[in-house]
Amino acid sequence: MPPHDQPFLIAMTSASSNGPGPRFGIWALVHGSRAALQDPDEPYDASWRRNRALVLEAERLGFDSVLVAQHTVNPHDGESAQLEAWTAAAALAALTSRIEIIAAIKPYLYHPAVLAKMALGIEEISGGRFAINLVNAWNRPELERAGIPFAEHDARYAYGREWIEVVESLLRGERTRFAGQHFKLDDYRLSPAGLHRARPRIYVGGESEPARALVADRGDTWFINGQPLADVQALIADLRRRERPAGWAPLQFGLSAFVVARETDEEARAEHARLLALAALDAPLRAANKPNIDPKAVMFQTAQKSPRVGSNGGTAAELVGSYDSVARRIEAFHAAGIELFMLQFQPFEAEMRRFADHVLPRVAGAAARSLEARADAALA
Repeated sequence: MPPHDQPFLIAMTSASSNGPGPRFGIWALVHGSRAALQDPDEPYDASWRRNRALVLEAERLGFDSVLVAQHTVNPHDGESAQLEAWTAAAALAALTSRIEIIAAIKPYLYHPAVLAKMALGIEEISGGRFAINLVNAWNRPELERAGIPFAEHDARYAYGREWIEVVESLLRGERTRFAGQHFKLDDYRLSPAGLHRARPRIYVGGESEPARALVADRGDTWFINGQPLADVQALIADLRRRERPAGWAPLQFGLSAFVVARETDEEARAEHARLLALAALDAPLRAANKPNIDPKAVMFQTAQKSPRVGSNGGTAAELVGSYDSVARRIEAFHAAGIELFMLQFQPFEAEMRRFADHVLPRVAGAAARSLEARADAALA
């Protein structure tokens, strides 16, 4: 939670909107660059070797999470490399010690019992740091060319709702009996389960009404695609008005965003313009892929509102500016309720380091001052 992946995400969340500050994650480069595929500063590379080094460095720099989007074939160009999400996630779980590992999954590709068993295995390998990102699927050929029907938008969400109900029960280690339209399980139980927590947490993404209903009923965190602050505030307000299952914690919120940060606002705007020009070179590829996209996917409808760089909203979240400007923007989103920022950069490694060196300390300082002010107010 991922053009990608409108996740329902299952993920561990270590902080909350009442905590000292937001968490920050990165998108793994499972199908290469996030903004422009013809950038001379970032040659195409979706290899395991690169992603392993990227995630290990992200953990060292202090990032909290990594999202490994799931595609079996490259959604932009079927001839280009695509890193497989679940084998990569298992390897990353073994190689890292602190960072949260989120792997996306499309329900139509795995039976819920098989997927739940795989998830519990990686949960054990990671020591309780694994997460599932349940993706409703938007790329028609990825399913149809494998002989898997690509159902209508709302039907896919109905299938996913049933799927996650089964998975959630199995992740808890419950003895599961289920008879639905799509799945039937008779006295099925997975072990070991619950070694580190009751179950991984559930993120849900997508902004259609079926997606919103699903996250209210089944999610712990809603993963929102990048867009302006006022739009994000309205989305959060809508979900906060909805009824939650009895005994469930309040819903939390994450946001995808592409970051362009520099010493000054002018420098950042110039870099943003450079990336927009590079992204324009990919227009023929995007046009060729347009028939492959479900037109009911709200993520792509929202993307038509303004030029932007990056996937899943990208720079529409307006994290473009000086280090101080970007930090203030993050603080505003956090005050609105965003707990996890899932970030993209380009060139990825260099800009990720820049963010860690210049923006993370500013955000941490603001969070510390806010915590101190609340403590002083409580004592007053």
